[in-house]
Amino acid sequence: MAHGLELLGDRWALFVVRELMLGPRRFGDLRDDLPGISANVLTQRLSELEANDIVVRSKLPPPASVQVYGLTEWGYEAEPIVQELGRWAARSLAHDATMPISGVSILLSFRTMIDRSRIGDLRLAVGFRFGEDEYLGQIDADGFTVGRGVAAKGDVVFTGQPTAMAAFVYGSVSAAILEAEGVLKVTGDPALAARFADLFTLPPKFQPPNRSAA
Repeated sequence: MAHGLELLGDRWALFVVRELMLGPRRFGDLRDDLPGISANVLTQRLSELEANDIVVRSKLPPPASVQVYGLTEWGYEAEPIVQELGRWAARSLAHDATMPISGVSILLSFRTMIDRSRIGDLRLAVGFRFGEDEYLGQIDADGFTVGRGVAAKGDVVFTGQPTAMAAFVYGSVSAAILEAEGVLKVTGDPALAARFADLFTLPPKFQPPNRSAA
């Protein structure tokens, strides 16, 4: 555990790993989705993670020809750490569910919070567009899988802000309200979109014992 904290315990390190869980990304994309991090700190964390064989640098083929950062095979094995830490922290009474969230974060949250007992015989392809980033997810008996893909291939497609996606799924805010506010658009069968949202549940908040009774 001590060595694990040496690898991932520095400020921002685990956040960087989280943002790479759905595939390699450019430096600028990482900085955009990690509000508060400076370019110097991000550079330092990426260098440290690369030195520890958690992150690897590569270059996209032409015409892109840009440098990206991705996780090594071992780096991807850290996903359960991200998931369980998030599940545990969501039980805190101090957790602020209205804080900004990235597209990768909300999709990893869905992978973590899905209630498999609610899936039944549902088989559903779900597309997500967050800015320029597109993802394609699949609901089946195994739960929720998601990765980079063409969002339009989904039976239902969500386009908009990750925070609005969180409000729709976890906050029970209607798609009509979010669409009227211009923060989320749902394409496809509204009933399937509602069925998708109903698959995810947050863990109950921890209720501390009454200290005054001690």
